[in-house]
Amino acid sequence: MKYIALLALSLFINQATYAQLSNTELDSLEIRKIYDMSLLNGKSYKWLDHLSNEIGGRLSGSVDAQRAVDYTKKELESLGLDKVWLQPVMVPKWVRGAKEFSYVESAPGSTRNINITALGGSVSTPEGGTKAQVIEVQGIEDLAHYGEAQIKGKIVFFNRPMRADLINTFEAYGGCVDQRYAGAAEAAKYGAVGVLVRSMNLRLDDFPHTGSMGYGDTPVNKRIPAAAVSTNDAEYLSGLLKIVKTTEVYMKINSSQLEDVKSYNVIGEITGSEFPNEYIIVGGHLDSWDLGDGAHDDGAGVVQSMEVLRLLKEIGYKPKRSIRVVLFMNEENGLRGGNEYAAVAKKNGENHIFALESDSGGFTPRGFSFQTEKSKFQQFLAWKPLFEPYLIHSFTIDHGGADIGPLENGNIVLAGLRPDSQRYFDYHHASNDTFEFVNKRELELGAASMTSLIYLVDKYGLE
Repeated sequence: MKYIALLALSLFINQATYAQLSNTELDSLEIRKIYDMSLLNGKSYKWLDHLSNEIGGRLSGSVDAQRAVDYTKKELESLGLDKVWLQPVMVPKWVRGAKEFSYVESAPGSTRNINITALGGSVSTPEGGTKAQVIEVQGIEDLAHYGEAQIKGKIVFFNRPMRADLINTFEAYGGCVDQRYAGAAEAAKYGAVGVLVRSMNLRLDDFPHTGSMGYGDTPVNKRIPAAAVSTNDAEYLSGLLKIVKTTEVYMKINSSQLEDVKSYNVIGEITGSEFPNEYIIVGGHLDSWDLGDGAHDDGAGVVQSMEVLRLLKEIGYKPKRSIRVVLFMNEENGLRGGNEYAAVAKKNGENHIFALESDSGGFTPRGFSFQTEKSKFQQFLAWKPLFEPYLIHSFTIDHGGADIGPLENGNIVLAGLRPDSQRYFDYHHASNDTFEFVNKRELELGAASMTSLIYLVDKYGLE
């Protein structure tokens, strides 16, 4: 009886104390609860363990992609959300086939194997493979310099590296990824029989990094095979070509493009208590490339986004606005999920005010980027001091994210979680993008940071 009386007195004192606190002090306490819950009782790492180690790589249209849909839907249903559903979307089905094989031949009988992987969407080589002399170029713009006379019948080797002097590694990636995406289509115009592209990776290692590529309007019978080569082997090949200009490369790719298949975006919602027709979404993409298990890209973003809704429920917060988690399908080679979600939202007349995406890996969070006008950005800057105790310092006006991009309508604010990016491209689209390279604490800090931002946007709305 004495214990109950003391507990009642404690609650009365706490309520009285809370009533005297400013909004900033209250928000600081709520955000502390969010971080505590994520770090002490989080589920994101457990979910990622299952996605990575029990399911694995989740290439669009694959059996494992569907298994990931089923698993995440079941987990969202277990959270007691107001709604959980699947949104159908047709996605491309590209199949890698048997492992690729390649070697460099500097003289008859003098060969060395090199590490390559087909780019996503590449056609296969002829049954016996493709073998030809190699010409090295530093980018698409270099092709015109050499012209058809020097390129026809050869394999074009695109060897422009990511710039190591750029602190923002995504900027470095953006500066050379065009050779991966469009290199084959452009080289084919000059009569090339294949392309090798230096992997989008800042360090030297033996992992080739795949990624999406396209042929544009190139006729099917004129399309040439395209593969990424590891950075170590790119360095070797470049050095060899300086000595033996007649060096040849053999490459064997076994991929095929099949008919589109049905897949799904996975969506869960906590319906708003005051403004149910105003929507806030948080998400990542459920699909991944097939070389690793997609732990950083983008298993981390998927589980962090799921954790946002769980954490809000765990701390007893009742959102004013409807908050959705959207696990998008087919970001890697088509963006079909993001486009479909935006199209359905527009058709239904849904008012989306804010969207937050996590698609930069599960590393230590550093801040957020906001795709918005300067006047709206000031509201987010005012919240920055609430994040500084957690070492979240970077609030910038920049790109929000690929999957949420189609929602852009001039009114919505798009945002992206921005972790430390220095290690991201060591793993991006490669076979070492696996669960063991995701740090549990870093992942949970990211989930808490996202939840805290969603909490503030929901509580105050956007000006």
